[in-house]
Amino acid sequence: MSLWPRSYPPALTVASFALLPTVVLFLLASDADSFFLEHHLHLLSNTLLLTLGTVLGAMLIGIPLAILTSYVQLPLGALWLIVLAAPLALPSYIGAFTFYAAFGPGGEINNVFGIETPSASGLIGASIVMALYTYPFVLLTTRASILSQDASLLNVARTLGMSLPRAIMSITLPRAMPAIATGSLLAALYSISDFGTPAILGVDTFTRDIYIEYNAFGLAKAAVLSIQLLCLVTLVLFLESLFRSEPGNTGQPLSICLKPWHITFVFLTVIPIAFLAIMLPLAIFTLWLIRDGSGDFDYQIAWNSTYVSILAATFAVFLALPVAYAAIAGPVGRLFERVTYFGFGIPGIVMGTALVYLSLQLPALYQTLAILVAAYVLRFLPLAVGTVRASAENIDSNMTKAARILGAGPLEVFHRVLLPLTMRGVVAGGALVFLESMRELPATLLLSPAGFETLATYLWRVYEAGYFGRAAIPGLLLVVMSGFGLALLLMGERRAEFGLTNKK
Repeated sequence: MSLWPRSYPPALTVASFALLPTVVLFLLASDADSFFLEHHLHLLSNTLLLTLGTVLGAMLIGIPLAILTSYVQLPLGALWLIVLAAPLALPSYIGAFTFYAAFGPGGEINNVFGIETPSASGLIGASIVMALYTYPFVLLTTRASILSQDASLLNVARTLGMSLPRAIMSITLPRAMPAIATGSLLAALYSISDFGTPAILGVDTFTRDIYIEYNAFGLAKAAVLSIQLLCLVTLVLFLESLFRSEPGNTGQPLSICLKPWHITFVFLTVIPIAFLAIMLPLAIFTLWLIRDGSGDFDYQIAWNSTYVSILAATFAVFLALPVAYAAIAGPVGRLFERVTYFGFGIPGIVMGTALVYLSLQLPALYQTLAILVAAYVLRFLPLAVGTVRASAENIDSNMTKAARILGAGPLEVFHRVLLPLTMRGVVAGGALVFLESMRELPATLLLSPAGFETLATYLWRVYEAGYFGRAAIPGLLLVVMSGFGLALLLMGERRAEFGLTNKK
């Protein structure tokens, strides 16, 4: 009987660790008086309506932009793609916070320009904000599909008298439907799981009500709501797996050159999207900084975010190594890897609820950095696993065999051969876990030690207190860090290898 690879036992341990929050939720929910109340129907309808509005908005924005960036030759084409993909790197609660402050009677637009605008609060406002920060999912997946299609079919259709718009609608988009569905379902998953946007803009969803129940010491009720939310998340993940498309072979590209006035029209169409999603938050935070100054901002808060995120990144990479190597070693290892991805599908508010209950059973962990770091690691471990695996898959197995033949033991082979060759993936995965941990809001609100503030929680406290001017420094710092994350995405670190769209 052949022995298991050495990476399997630690990978099994990590996979079991990843399942722990779900087990805890079911144990906690068993103490609830009722699993379903009439109020839950209201939460379900609001959550579904917000998700539907988000998906429709993301498709209306993302599909035309995917066609535009795939087929049209634009000046500084790479810059267009960077700008249009940028909202994906920003936490949506940044947009919600600045929309809430900018629009409506007494908003910053009204104060500065004297222009009255409708309020951004409510279901419509939240749907618009969520669409602005999720349309890049649709843009990127649809664009990848379009670029993999042979454009000669479009040329044939045009030769036969079909107009270009009709040819795209009849030929290109039907073939891109799996990619469109994948991007739309990822936008839906983001919408269902998000806490900050519905909470700031006043929409009663599962995530917002879970936080209310937690603050009212109703952990059992919060657990019930969390399980119901997980059912929605699981349904979306299942649908996403059905629509996942395989990449095709790139054929003859289609290149469309626009006249100057066409380019001007495209620019005027695209600029409102970039303004609302990117420039508006920057403008609002800059306005507050100029008007109110730094507000005696305590830079220890920025260090708190950095420190706890470094800890999370370090532990995530350490745990990701055996899981990634196990995934390469065989089918059982790939199963362990899939289990670790489950944490990435658990909303932060749900993860926080489970770990609060767990820490109450283990008082030594309650309100400690250890439990907060554990939440970050469980949520973002797949980011590290995927990048390490992507690097490790490119290693020539003959190198490790040669090292063994020359007398190196398994640990020495790992230390001197495998680890150096996967270091790029290790660094990239650690950087991504660090950036996501910096931005995480709901889990940090529930689990951070007393008196321990991060940039994300400080923004939340500022919103609750109504002292918006104090959000300038932390808001700008979060935007800068998010921009760094986008740069990492576009510098070829192969984020798609570990994203939800490429799970097999």
